[in-house]
Amino acid sequence: MPPRFIARQLSCPSGLPGRIVGRLMNRRNARMNAFAIKHLELQPADRVLEIGFGGGVTLPTLIAVAGSVTGVDRSRDAVNLANARFSTAVKAGRAQFRVGVVESLPFDSGYFTKVCTVNTVYFWKSLDLAFAEIFRVLAPRGRAAIGFLPKQWMDRMRMPSDIFTSRTSEEVRSALAGAGFRGVRTERPEAATPWNVMVAVR
Repeated sequence: MPPRFIARQLSCPSGLPGRIVGRLMNRRNARMNAFAIKHLELQPADRVLEIGFGGGVTLPTLIAVAGSVTGVDRSRDAVNLANARFSTAVKAGRAQFRVGVVESLPFDSGYFTKVCTVNTVYFWKSLDLAFAEIFRVLAPRGRAAIGFLPKQWMDRMRMPSDIFTSRTSEEVRSALAGAGFRGVRTERPEAATPWNVMVAVR
């Protein structure tokens, strides 16, 4: 598949190519996703929001541990697949999946206790608007975990700049602080790990 086509599928997966790319990304990003979930410190009473769940690699863990799980994704195909795959949890009222974008989350203020998102910041129109919305939907003392590959590594992949916006660690940290988050810190399993998981508290 041409690089631009792959980039568009990463941004908003659709059809059979979207499923294929989603499965590949599930495998490639499994460690970052698991590390982000670990730092959410999930509890059975948690109401968790995952933004941009894509291929759904984290959803089984979230559904198994948290009280309720909500996923929002800009891809209608990803939402339809999640609703079908996790239909038992959906019917039980423990999971829901909706089409939406991070800059305008379709949820009540202060509803969620945990929010996670991995490899989505490149597609956000505005870090400031996105983190303001995440801050809004989190309950006081709620925790957010944001996983991403910083600009110095992302730029080496030469993704189309009209689809991907590389973000430096400082840009993400500054936007989190500007939205009102406290205790912003960067976590990596090893010092040489290229990707970051930033953890912050509302």
